[in-house]
Amino acid sequence: MWENFSEAIYLNFIKDDRWKYYTDGLKVTLIITLFAVLLGVVIGLVVGTIRATHERTHKLKFCNFLCGIYLTVIRGTPVVVQLMIIFYIILASARNKIPVAVLAFGINSGAYVAEIFRSGIMSIDNGQMEAGRSLGFNYIQTMWYVIMPQAFKNVLPALCNEFIALLKETSVSGYIALQDLTKAGDIVRSRTFNPFFPLLTVAAIYLVCVIVLTQGVKLLERRLRQSEH
Repeated sequence: MWENFSEAIYLNFIKDDRWKYYTDGLKVTLIITLFAVLLGVVIGLVVGTIRATHERTHKLKFCNFLCGIYLTVIRGTPVVVQLMIIFYIILASARNKIPVAVLAFGINSGAYVAEIFRSGIMSIDNGQMEAGRSLGFNYIQTMWYVIMPQAFKNVLPALCNEFIALLKETSVSGYIALQDLTKAGDIVRSRTFNPFFPLLTVAAIYLVCVIVLTQGVKLLERRLRQSEH
């Protein structure tokens, strides 16, 4: 039994430096996740602010209409389909697949982040807006200096959870032949003809990443609660 286990370790990790597939794949996964989250936050902030502004002031009707279409389409279709549409149709001539994946996952994440920001902005009492306007701020200044800092504090844990969800969603990057962590496990499996170790290794790496991020979110939530007192 020990000999079989040692042989499996050798075939899945040591032979031909196959451990590098996992490390390189993890690097690609983290790069995609990080930049997709940043793009999603930017998109979500803009869309969420437009929708919250429309709900409170009934202005920006056309922009709100466009945002509604964006949210309906993106949230109503699978992310893997969006990824393939962007890669095979919209950016068919792209040679670097990582920016394509970042764009696809960022646009997808932005739709969910938008609702997070919208709910965060709507959770702030209208009196805060009136107080900002009474200080001489215009609407944009009040949103930026008064409303958004409070809203961002409220939605920060939810944003972190979106980061965790996005990390797992990037596992479909292999559909465009991008060698992320999941694809790395698939490559090793095709070399060893044994799915046990590669799949368990990939699952374990994802699990460790999620556990670390989850503990980070809990620590952040604890500090936010302490800062309120």
